[in-house]
Amino acid sequence: MFIAVLSAVLIGDFLLIKYAVTIFLVDILIRVFINLKFSPTLIMGRLVVRNQVPEYVGAPQKKFAWIIGSLLASIIFSLLVVANTVSPITGIICLICLTFLFFETAFGICLGCKCYPLFFKQETLYCPGDVCAADSKQKIQKTSKSQVFVVISFIAFIFATAILFDDQFNTKPYDLFGITGSAKLI
Repeated sequence: MFIAVLSAVLIGDFLLIKYAVTIFLVDILIRVFINLKFSPTLIMGRLVVRNQVPEYVGAPQKKFAWIIGSLLASIIFSLLVVANTVSPITGIICLICLTFLFFETAFGICLGCKCYPLFFKQETLYCPGDVCAADSKQKIQKTSKSQVFVVISFIAFIFATAILFDDQFNTKPYDLFGITGSAKLI
């Protein structure tokens, strides 16, 4: 999905994103309206992690998150594939979807599940990593002031690097060994 978005944004090629949105919409609609047992990506995921201990997740909040995903995907599909249009609306919704997906894959946090208590007055159960019930942190989860300082310093380093080395980074690299000839470097 990320490559499809980059292809659309950087080179204006929307072919991959149209396929990706269509596949994502069909998969998530199967989860919501048919049965999650028949979701192709969940089946593939099950095959990949079949030797791991399962980590159960509460069905109500997960279904709520999938409904959010299906609504967002339906809007993008309607605008991008059916109407064949592009606008800031599709870009923003796509960014929201990617943010939701990134948080789930990178951090194990389902943002849709986190929103569930805002709409329903039920307590969420079986959150991955017990994030819903984590009232007290274990020692490894705590962040010291010096660690926060390291993160702030790292961000400052990134900005300083961008300012100090901008000219150097913008200079096109030359072919060290001359093996590409007249071909463009990627």
